[in-house]
Amino acid sequence: MLVHKIHHVAYRCKDALQTARWYEQHLGMKLVLCIAEDTVPSTGEADPYMHIFLDAGQGNILAFFELPTQPAMGRDPNTPIWTQHLALEVGSMDELLAAKKRLQEAGIDVIGPTDHALFQSIYFFDPNGHRLELACNTASPKMLAALDAVKWDMLEEWGRTRKAPRHAAWMHDGRYKEMFQ
Repeated sequence: MLVHKIHHVAYRCKDALQTARWYEQHLGMKLVLCIAEDTVPSTGEADPYMHIFLDAGQGNILAFFELPTQPAMGRDPNTPIWTQHLALEVGSMDELLAAKKRLQEAGIDVIGPTDHALFQSIYFFDPNGHRLELACNTASPKMLAALDAVKWDMLEEWGRTRKAPRHAAWMHDGRYKEMFQ
């Protein structure tokens, strides 16, 4: 395989300092690197920026660009707000619920936990409007095997019909609780 891992994922932010402090305070992500330039190294364009890198654990890096000379940040108006998000894994349901409590106590609106059968999630937004998900894995090996067995059939059916295949409807209709005991 060519790719070893994700080196970093980069998003735009409104305020790099505010963003770094928010991620450290609310998610425990430490600021590990800042790069600031007046020109873009890959294109040579004059476009001053601050590029920050945050430790997301286990060698994963979340990065942001503040671009003060560009028009204000926006989002794709044709993509529902729930679609684009960054999901971050936590170690247990206790950690997930404690994070929800801390976020709510800080005045952050939180949705969930949502039961996805394979994992439980909470959802909220960072100060830049990026949707974040904290997820705790709950899948059993049997669940993962069942999904693996139908993945290509599901994708091919979707490709033909553009209608949700029912191969894994058990994930959200609750049947998984009996099917995989």
